[in-house]
Amino acid sequence: MASRPQVVVDRVNGAARIRVRDKGPGIPQAELTRVFDPFYRVETSRSRESGGTGLGLTIARNIAEQHGGSIALANPPDGGLEVTLMLPAYYPGK
Repeated sequence: MASRPQVVVDRVNGAARIRVRDKGPGIPQAELTRVFDPFYRVETSRSRESGGTGLGLTIARNIAEQHGGSIALANPPDGGLEVTLMLPAYYPGK
C-alpha cells in the first residue's frame, strides 16, 4: 500500500512540471511503458475491485499530449513510483 504522495510543481525551460511520488511498491521496470496501453493492468486479476479497467493512464497520456505535454513514470532508486507530467506554458492572449 502506498503512503501519502508528495507533489512538487516547478518550471523547466518555461514548461510546467508536476511530479507526484509515492513510497509504494512501484511498477516493474519492464512494465513502465506497457501500463499506458489500453486495458493493460499490472495487477492481473479480472476483479474490478482490485484495480480498475486499465484505461486511466491511457486517458491521462492522451490528455497530456493533446495539450502539447507528456507524462512519464519512473521507479526512484529509493523505492516508490514517480509520475511526471510536463505541460507547456500557456499565456492567454499571446
